[in-house]
Amino acid sequence: MPNPTTYAGARDAGAVVHSRPRAVLVGPPGAGKTTIGRRLASSLNVPLVDSDLLLEEGEGKACGDVYVERGEEGFREIEATYVARALATGGIVSLGGGAVVTETTRQLLIPHTVVWVDVSAEEGIRRTSSSTTRPVLASADPAQRYRDLLEERAPLYREVSDFRVRTDGRPPQRVVADVLGFIESL
Repeated sequence: MPNPTTYAGARDAGAVVHSRPRAVLVGPPGAGKTTIGRRLASSLNVPLVDSDLLLEEGEGKACGDVYVERGEEGFREIEATYVARALATGGIVSLGGGAVVTETTRQLLIPHTVVWVDVSAEEGIRRTSSSTTRPVLASADPAQRYRDLLEERAPLYREVSDFRVRTDGRPPQRVVADVLGFIESL
């Protein structure tokens, strides 16, 4: 394994980063990627790099606003650029729920350790139902839209992932323990 280095952009001073991410988290909206990512990064003493936050910082506006302004195709093109930047940093990388729909992003994920943070439709709907920041879920029937997204994206999450972990009814520390066990087994 390469010698770790300190990443200048790390939110936690003194965090150790390797030349590539220890793990990349993918999964649907509301699965818990950010929560699991924070705890995983803390456990490994590495930074969490969230591609959505990179996009928001780079574009100067919320992801939802960029999505509304550019449409899904335009948003995904911009997002792929920020995904590439995130994958070049190290630590734990968390990608937006739809990042895997872009072929470019899926190709970028090939050499990485990818964890699919998964959730049932019912739980994902519950977790995202009060969100007004997810225009991809905006619809006359948000619950059906969520189910449709899961159906569309599940094959893509499966394609890119090396490990799948469910978050339904499980405390974050248990999920993190499962992911750590997987990472340490590599």
